[in-house]
Amino acid sequence: MKVWRTLGDWRAARGGLAGRSIGFVPTMGALHAGHRTLLARASAENDCVVLSIFVNPTQFNDPADLAKYPRTLEADLALAADLADHVIVPEAAELYPDNFNYRVTEDSLSRRLEGAHRPGHFDGVLTVVLKLLNLVQPTRAYFGEKDWQQLRLVEGMVRALLLPVEIVACPTERESDGLALSSRNRRLSPVARAQAGQFPRILRSAATAAAAMTELSQSGFEVDYVADEPGVRLGAIRTENVRLIDNVRL
Repeated sequence: MKVWRTLGDWRAARGGLAGRSIGFVPTMGALHAGHRTLLARASAENDCVVLSIFVNPTQFNDPADLAKYPRTLEADLALAADLADHVIVPEAAELYPDNFNYRVTEDSLSRRLEGAHRPGHFDGVLTVVLKLLNLVQPTRAYFGEKDWQQLRLVEGMVRALLLPVEIVACPTERESDGLALSSRNRRLSPVARAQAGQFPRILRSAATAAAAMTELSQSGFEVDYVADEPGVRLGAIRTENVRLIDNVRL
């Protein structure tokens, strides 16, 4: 596994991969078993696997949330060592030489759900994903279905901008009690972590989105939203000031 910390070095290395299929897994680090699943699938389906680790500042509308985001680079590299061939660890100044003056904006889906509660979030997500896709030029890029809205928006961006990459959606990895794996889970106290297992259970069992919101509130969660989209129910809650999102198939 080779680690590239400057874009110039990475571009030179990328030139040596011509003719090989590349599977790309973009992340913000704090890797867990869910990320290993993405890397394993990329490894199985491509000649070469590229992982990026970058805590993207432009997708945080709350500076405190950005400051709290876990940065565990050495542990991340150890977790990925047997699956990733190349790891890109860029600096924000290199990825944003324009200071985010140029950005990607979607004017429909990105305004609802997560977008309504995190203004500007998806501008940051789509912009950094586009930059990374341009840098890596992968055959396939792998995204988890836990971030359902992000996945749909990335798929739409790829279609709209005619990008030559296949977006591969991978099922959500869960803990034994059903809670979706997330870097945010490690910020929960043992009590809140035990309680959080109710989140996916209620999303799945409630008769309606409104009923799910009521039951989640009664269970002690602060509920941002629960909403039904075609074939899927999405929700976002807060517990101990930690925000969790999830979705389940209907």
